[in-house]
Amino acid sequence: MIEPVALQNFFLTFFSAAMVILTGALYALLFAYARVRQRPRLMPLAYLAYGGLVVSVLVLALVANLFATAFWTFIVALMLLGYLLAPHAIWHLCVGTHAQAHAGEESEGLQQHS
Repeated sequence: MIEPVALQNFFLTFFSAAMVILTGALYALLFAYARVRQRPRLMPLAYLAYGGLVVSVLVLALVANLFATAFWTFIVALMLLGYLLAPHAIWHLCVGTHAQAHAGEESEGLQQHS
């Protein structure tokens, strides 16, 4: 059983949870913007935001006593790994999907002109 958050850690829990949301959103936003606008110089900022996400998650896990069991430690690590890799996977999925759709439109256009 996980011990509840101590009252003196309530503000830190709230603040770190808010930072998880903000830094996670900033990472996704910077990652997507760098890829869509082809601005690779923004990728280090995206990874810096991910670093902020890692710190925020670790602080939240510490004050919420999530490192008390191996199960919750695994869940925290899995979440961090997933959030690192998910934007890459989503980007490749979107590029592949749009490439197939665009190729389909081109072949339809060629068939109509012949």
